[in-house]
Order: sequence, then structure tokens, then C-alpha cells
Amino acid sequence: MLTSKQRAFLRSLAQTLTPIFQVGKNEIGENMVKQISDALTAHELIKLHVLENSPYTAKEASEILCEQTGADCVAVIGAKIVLYRETQDKKRREKRIILPK
Repeated sequence: MLTSKQRAFLRSLAQTLTPIFQVGKNEIGENMVKQISDALTAHELIKLHVLENSPYTAKEASEILCEQTGADCVAVIGAKIVLYRETQDKKRREKRIILPK
């Protein structure tokens, strides 16, 4: 669970990110969840875009993705979603993002 200070820190980092995934007219399937999970492992912080023709609102999509990937929702702003998950890669022992306490 993220504190408000940590969320603010992650939101500031996410401002410069470009969305790397789009949630479109298809449902959120296993393949998309796996790709997002892999991206979270590699980057820890990612941004997604929910298209207008999607059956989900950005809030609904963020809840589904957080539940299925184990990520924390940092922000839902309009059609953009920012997700964070601390790296669980045992090969890489150091974190990419150091959160404030």
C-alpha cells in the first residue's frame, strides 16, 4: 500500500512517461496481463491509455489490472492509468525506484 507522499513522488516521475499499452475494444485478457506484468517487472512504473472504444472506463481497467498483476494504482487521470509494482526479480537485487518513507 502506497502512502500519499509516495503516490505524489510516483506521479511526478510518471509525468514524463509515455503510455506503453493501450486498452482497446477487446477485453483485458491473459496475454495483456502477462505483458503488463513483464513491463512492471522491467520498469516498476508504467503508464497506460484507455481508448474511447474500450468497454472499460479507466478506473475499471485500473482495478482489474491491479488485481491481476499485483500492482498499485498510482493515478487515474482522464483516460491515462499509472501503475507501480516493486520489482520482484531476484536476479536484480536493487530497486529501480527508491520510494520516500
